[in-house]
Amino acid sequence: MREIVFDTETTGLDPQSGDRMVEIGCIEMVNRVATGETFHAYFNPERDMPPGAEAVHGLSEAFLSDKPLFRDRASELVEFLGDAPLVAHHAAFDFGFLNAELAACKHAAIDMARMVDTVALARKRHPGAKLSLDALCTRYGIDRSHRVKHGALLDAELLAQVYVELTGGRQIGLELATQQGSRAKQPVETAVKVEKAARPPRQHAASADELARHKAFVDTIEAPVWNS
Repeated sequence: MREIVFDTETTGLDPQSGDRMVEIGCIEMVNRVATGETFHAYFNPERDMPPGAEAVHGLSEAFLSDKPLFRDRASELVEFLGDAPLVAHHAAFDFGFLNAELAACKHAAIDMARMVDTVALARKRHPGAKLSLDALCTRYGIDRSHRVKHGALLDAELLAQVYVELTGGRQIGLELATQQGSRAKQPVETAVKVEKAARPPRQHAASADELARHKAFVDTIEAPVWNS
């Protein structure tokens, strides 16, 4: 099954109030394994970058000024997404921005039925635990030492690993265990009976010399308990 794990970076929290998407990173997975196919783009938001947002992702207005507009790459993005389920962390947030940008350039919205929210998966599996991407990476031993600031493609790569763990992990030994189980159910052939030649009994009695040396040793023991 093909799935897309994705993340976005934005100018703020609400696309309805004028905030825009400035970065998207997508990872293609087939049967929960990353294929190496990705889609990554920065976008010129055609507006200023609030300091609070820049502090999170490090994308400045100057850096984004020469990047393409979302509409310039919208068709390419939609083609990459295809009809696959879309996996995101706090997915409603990312879907909200994605659909707002698609609507602005007259593309059809992404059906919310395709949304897979890893926060909801994590809440069900780890009730009461911290559910941030950082916390889940720590829980599952996923290296995030290179994550200095948020980045859409980097966060999508980390989330893809978290998603695998949330949905059962790699289960590396499963196939081997299945094969071993199958072999165990196979009929066992009757062993061939091998006739062995009888051997003469081995001598275990002590020799006269051994008896004499044993007596000499015993005589050296002072006040043996067997004489008490």
